[in-house]
Amino acid sequence: MAVHHCLVLLQVIVLHLRPIKASEIFPCPTECGNVSISYPFGIGEGCYVEGYEVICDHSSGSPKAFLPGVNRLELLLILPYPKFGAVRVNVPTISLNGSSKRTSNIAKGVNLSGTPFAFSTDNKFAAIGCNMRYHQGNSSSVFVGCLSIYTCDPTLYPACYDFLCPLPRNVTHLFNVNTSYLFSPSIPQKCQSVFLVDEDWVNSKYLGDPHDLKDQQEFPAALKWGAKIGSCFEENNSYSISCNSDNTSCLKQLSPGHLCLCSSTYYLLKGYCAGDLICNISSGYNCSNCPDGYNRLSYGCIKVFNKSRVKFIIIGCGGGLALFFLLIGIWWLYKFVKRRREIKLKHKFFKKNGGLLLQQELSSNEGNIEKMKLFTSKDLETATDNYNANRILGQGGQGIVYKGMLADGGIVAIKKSKILDESNLEQFINEVVILSQINHRNVVKLLGCCLETEVPLLVYEFILNGSLDQYIHYESEEFPITWEMRLRIAVEVSGALSYLHSAASIPIYHRDIKSANILLDDKYRAKVSDFGASRSITVDQTHLTTQVQGSFGYLDPEYFRSSHFTDKSDVYSFGVVLVELLTGQKPIRSTVAEEDKSLARYFILAMKENRLFEVLDDRVLKEAEKEEIITVATLAKRCLNLNGKKRPTMKEVAFELRGIRESIGASILQQNCEETDFVNGDITGHDFERDSSSSGSTLNSVSVSVDADPLISNKCYHVANCPSHSKKLY
Repeated sequence: MAVHHCLVLLQVIVLHLRPIKASEIFPCPTECGNVSISYPFGIGEGCYVEGYEVICDHSSGSPKAFLPGVNRLELLLILPYPKFGAVRVNVPTISLNGSSKRTSNIAKGVNLSGTPFAFSTDNKFAAIGCNMRYHQGNSSSVFVGCLSIYTCDPTLYPACYDFLCPLPRNVTHLFNVNTSYLFSPSIPQKCQSVFLVDEDWVNSKYLGDPHDLKDQQEFPAALKWGAKIGSCFEENNSYSISCNSDNTSCLKQLSPGHLCLCSSTYYLLKGYCAGDLICNISSGYNCSNCPDGYNRLSYGCIKVFNKSRVKFIIIGCGGGLALFFLLIGIWWLYKFVKRRREIKLKHKFFKKNGGLLLQQELSSNEGNIEKMKLFTSKDLETATDNYNANRILGQGGQGIVYKGMLADGGIVAIKKSKILDESNLEQFINEVVILSQINHRNVVKLLGCCLETEVPLLVYEFILNGSLDQYIHYESEEFPITWEMRLRIAVEVSGALSYLHSAASIPIYHRDIKSANILLDDKYRAKVSDFGASRSITVDQTHLTTQVQGSFGYLDPEYFRSSHFTDKSDVYSFGVVLVELLTGQKPIRSTVAEEDKSLARYFILAMKENRLFEVLDDRVLKEAEKEEIITVATLAKRCLNLNGKKRPTMKEVAFELRGIRESIGASILQQNCEETDFVNGDITGHDFERDSSSSGSTLNSVSVSVDADPLISNKCYHVANCPSHSKKLY
């Protein structure tokens, strides 16, 4: 077996080193016109066995197949079973009458000597246009055994007969003028022409209409090249084997009269020739004999294997089956071990990411269990098409966000976060539970999470229209962001933050308020997103906060100095968003002057120098009332106070913005206007450096009453509608 493998390897090396034929690059043609070509016949070098070449000629306009080794006869059909081993070709007629219309093209006949072909006994010998009477059954006639066909009207002609006779055995390789004398010396004198014709064609064509055949120059005849006498199975290690360039069919000569036509690709690859046992015509048609190593049975010749060979085959097949089942077992074991390892790894990640703790939290909050879903890693892999790059919605410091479709058809945003700090698992899980319970129309809903992966995956509702910063800084003519829309977004965001700071069960500080984290839904309503819940968190005595470092341009300077984050740090970041809405500029300005790079500092300086209307967005100047602009700008300035204690709370900010939007002439606006003089659009008579949250400040010197439910608009903007304890606002 090892020697056999070595020989196969050597054969492969030789095949790679030998020159490559064109037919090995381009597969062997299998058709020419309407003729199907099968081995041993073939078109092109390397595609046929010697003597069985086929030429496909296109000169006539339509492709025709010819046998160049057999008088270039036209090939009409390679006959299938049961006439396996034969082909049908066009054989020219032989003119016997010198006065015939074909005198100038007298056919000399067909000589098959030296070719692997012979005339099949399925052919008939035909003579037409003999103009003689013949009465079938006349035993004295030389035409006994022939069939006479009446081909004309006896009232018009004395006699018009054609003759169909069996083909004698000695007319197997030669057909010419002298062939006619095998039947009668009078045929060349009496008949117009003679020809050979396939019996099947006679039955289907000629006998149906023999009148118009006198001028036909060629008739289809059958050529025999072999006969199937059984099946064969031989080792493919002999010099006498020949294959086509595709190695899909081979032919092995077993003896001068027998060959094996291999047709099983499987066995050819294994080094064996398995197929049909053919009796070659060179054996003299004595196909009753079988080649050496074969026995004759009722259904043909079959290969005989000696006991040792049978034993070898059985051992080989048994070993092959054993190896096959062994490989199947190894593959199954590999898949089983791999699956077990994946399950263990998922369980490990689940525990590391606080899954057990989260389950405990959900169990202790039975009323909220349905609000939080634990997704499997398989769910989210399917939803994101294995985290295809085409599904990425955005990426930043906290991770990558993918667009996904759940099994129920719901569209979600899936956030693949950075590594979690294991020391803060309990705080992370607490925050996930709290955020999942937030049901505010201006806060992106956290639907659930997956803890079976190395890093937690958070699943949020999908927000269609992107982030606010795209509309502020890259405003398009198709959808401009109007002043009314800017003010509404400011009211919605401030209301959401006020709810998180004051109305939630445990106060939540966002820590990364910026226009990029304010999303717009299908109705362009604001949605606060990205709480950083996927990162480690810290807990002080009363407040749950997410540990997000913040973004340049939005970061509270006081927090930056003290590393102590408060609710007023969110207020500062929101103040920067207000300035973005007013000016349309980015929080970090692209300018040479270092002192003007910060939008917050640039805005406060502009107000100090009474240049507010020089830095505003053109659309704001065009659409907003000056009093309205000044009121919002003053509120933004108070939010940007460097002293956090002097900034308003988010509840106060939300209250004032709602008042500005609902009633420009309300008392809050009137009181602010009394402190400000307006001269030709400039701000004068007001000290913007004065502490906005001192005793003279409106919102910090009063008792503010605001409904904690952000879903209910506070309509207390007119004195007549205010409760008694709030009337001193006005």
